[in-house]
Amino acid sequence: MSIIDPRTGNPLTAEPAPNTHTPTDSERPTVTREEVIIELNAGNIQQVLEASMQVPVLLDCWAPWCEPCKNLMPVLEKLAVEYGGAFLLATLDVEANPEIAGQLGVRSVPDVKLVSQGGLVDSFQGALPEKEVREWLNRYFPAPGDAPPSPEEQAEEALSAGDAAGAREIYQTLIGQYPEHYAYQIGLAKALVAEGRGDEARSVLDNLPPEERDAAPARGVRASIEFSEQALSTEEIAALGDRTDSEAQYQRALRQVADGQYDAGLEALLALMKQDRAYNDDAARKTLLQVFDALGADHPLTVTYRRKLFALLY
Repeated sequence: MSIIDPRTGNPLTAEPAPNTHTPTDSERPTVTREEVIIELNAGNIQQVLEASMQVPVLLDCWAPWCEPCKNLMPVLEKLAVEYGGAFLLATLDVEANPEIAGQLGVRSVPDVKLVSQGGLVDSFQGALPEKEVREWLNRYFPAPGDAPPSPEEQAEEALSAGDAAGAREIYQTLIGQYPEHYAYQIGLAKALVAEGRGDEARSVLDNLPPEERDAAPARGVRASIEFSEQALSTEEIAALGDRTDSEAQYQRALRQVADGQYDAGLEALLALMKQDRAYNDDAARKTLLQVFDALGADHPLTVTYRRKLFALLY
């Protein structure tokens, strides 16, 4: 499909020949910002709507006084270029163009609308983080194969690689941009726990709204803080030597969990349940449930070991 520039009426890309293969990412022509982004106004709105008959148009309705709009616009501009002309991005200043905003039914900003064939396909309101914008776009457009990792993915990768300080810095930046996206604050708390700053992590969680503070993700981080605080130090674990009593087994398992060695820790806790269910008022089972909370209900280890726990109990 040829992409038409609504400013000139000229095609931005050539019409593909019939019966040709879909180009790969390396074969797709690169586009510049100027080719895929246009400022919408009364003078070109008709051309933009006509252009949507050839290529989808993403309308970003914003206002100069809107801070969330200022956070969202660079994300949309980046993605418009990254998606290589799969859609045009048209930005509309609703204050400068109130009549157009009224015709489009804009009641609050930011308001993003996907228009194709002259009609509304979908929309979202509010400044979604980059990861969520990508997920929304991917409902309608193939994701670029060479897309760089989103900030959220970079933070997760840093945390997995043991770079807790790097993850913390990314989450702090994201929180500054999206203060009401509470998943970032929970991510920050995770990074703080990994840095050994449990008190600061607990403070972050305590400042969440009640419905977020009591939900599974936040409970999981609290459980991680408790594991770190309860577990013996590496030196103390070494001092246990060859002890095989229930207390020694439990402390080794707790240290493994605190260090993120969940598979080994869960297996050790399950073994302790089989051997000494009564140990410390059923501590092994209770800790298993805490680990499930920390990992989340959908985590593969939670699914596997919850099934094993059920088989052991019943």
